[in-house]
Amino acid sequence: MAVEVGSIVEGKVTGITHFGAFVELPGGQTGLVHISEIADTYVRDVRDYLTENQVVKVKVINVANGRIGLSIRQVYGPPQRSGGRPPRGRNTSFEEKLARFLKESEQRQQDLKRSVESKRGGRGSRRS
Repeated sequence: MAVEVGSIVEGKVTGITHFGAFVELPGGQTGLVHISEIADTYVRDVRDYLTENQVVKVKVINVANGRIGLSIRQVYGPPQRSGGRPPRGRNTSFEEKLARFLKESEQRQQDLKRSVESKRGGRGSRRS
């Protein structure tokens, strides 16, 4: 089955890289969803949005030299604003954001502490 630019199809995520995700389309062809085409917000890590073997709807945005360019964010269009509320979708609640921040902060503190201790010569060693 030949894919056509502008068509929306379902596919399965077969691989995730730091620059995007590969999606297997019907007919066995594989296309790339670039990191900039995953969501309307800034995507730092593709794995925050997609997992391998996940079934996703994608829009074919270009076909050139045997490569297929795909988009997830164009399937759903731009976020709709109504009544001053933020758009619905992948937004997380304040509590989830706070919990993630605290977890990451704690990890950074532990890494920094380990780094400083290793430069001092280990735990509990002090210069006299």
